[in-house]
Amino acid sequence: MELEQQSKVNFIPCVRWVKKGMAKCNPEKVQLNKEELVRIINQTKAGLRIAEAEDGGESSMVTENANDEYNFEKYDEEDGNNAEQLLGISSLAEIPAEAEDHFSDSDDSEKEDDVIKPEDNLILAGRVEGDASILEVYVYNEAEESLYVHHDFLLPAFPLCIEWLDHEAGHPPGNYCAIGSMSPIIEVWDLDIINCLEPAFKLGRKPSRKKGLSGIGHTDAVLDLSWNKNYDHILASGSVDKSVLLWDLDQGEPATTINAFNDKVQCLEWHKLEAQTLLAGSCDQTVKVFDCRSPENHQTWQVSGETERIAWNPLEPFSFFAATSTGMVHYFDCRQGQVWSINAHEKEVTGLTISGQCPGLFLTASSDGLVKIWDSAESTQPNLVYEKDFSMGLVHCLQLCPDLPFVVAAGGDNKSNNFTVFDLQNIDVVKHRFESRSLVQLVSQETPK
Repeated sequence: MELEQQSKVNFIPCVRWVKKGMAKCNPEKVQLNKEELVRIINQTKAGLRIAEAEDGGESSMVTENANDEYNFEKYDEEDGNNAEQLLGISSLAEIPAEAEDHFSDSDDSEKEDDVIKPEDNLILAGRVEGDASILEVYVYNEAEESLYVHHDFLLPAFPLCIEWLDHEAGHPPGNYCAIGSMSPIIEVWDLDIINCLEPAFKLGRKPSRKKGLSGIGHTDAVLDLSWNKNYDHILASGSVDKSVLLWDLDQGEPATTINAFNDKVQCLEWHKLEAQTLLAGSCDQTVKVFDCRSPENHQTWQVSGETERIAWNPLEPFSFFAATSTGMVHYFDCRQGQVWSINAHEKEVTGLTISGQCPGLFLTASSDGLVKIWDSAESTQPNLVYEKDFSMGLVHCLQLCPDLPFVVAAGGDNKSNNFTVFDLQNIDVVKHRFESRSLVQLVSQETPK
């Protein structure tokens, strides 16, 4: 019965590719013995109990509004130990003596699977499995046709969004992952460290009456993150609390707060070239473009439903896509307004990814289980090229690889098939549609190691 309880939830809410050459070839490995692990677990559980007591039992780590998409409300009602469940440590209260074999002090970093090659891509996947929330780091190598989990991190709350970045104050460019979750606190993990139990740094702070500390940052779940590759010390975040924060990573605090929306901010993305320009979408059925030098001055467009996903068109710098809860996809030109709109899905659009190399290629995914491949280059309205149910259940997310123009990673909620990587060139109709199209090579702002 206990095993059945733990395995009934298993899904991937968010994925993110990491470009080739961004990771260390030989990541550092933290060595923990059994006693150290037990001590850390006990300290963490004690800290959670203190925090819950201070909150009066009403933890802000979980919000009803953010839960709806993932059906967490019923899941949370089944057991009162929410804090320990969110951290995934409720089953680690005692480690049996026979588990000693799993805590090795030997250095096995030279094992072949531990080495990350320059031609490898990483894929970051947030996973919720039973009581545990996990960040999985996959290695994908197209030439070798290999895909495997290289290492993972145990997270303190359900991951809702992830963003790669290379910036930590006072350090040379690195390999980091920022995670937005049911908690208002953003955690940034060093992907070049294996077996790490704590993030490299955090953004935000809950208020504490006992310590006399005021809160910093968001007051509710963080729904999306976007790192500014042009100003690499700036990270944008959108939240259930209706705000957009621009974090100064060097100071560890918000430099700018934008309160221009009337509902949850579900999605945002920095412009690829204009460092000051931020696109954001909300459940108030609007999309806004901000000049963050004076964010009170912004452009606003209405869309047909809650804004679920947005994306700049990397090959048309004035244009962007917005996908909604009604299944619509809108395409806007900042200079002239809406260019076209299509009824892409019968249910809400949960995934949207635009090719930065193949003109006209974009993909959508939905809670109807379908992934659709579109071509917007050769007519005034996009043409549906192909659609498929990948048997992933509700498709939560998908993203095209930045290095391989036709390779896609996707996550869903089918417990036995919730993560997949597929090559569009293996689909005949897609290959024939795009094989003669000249690919564009964009200049990258990231510096390989």
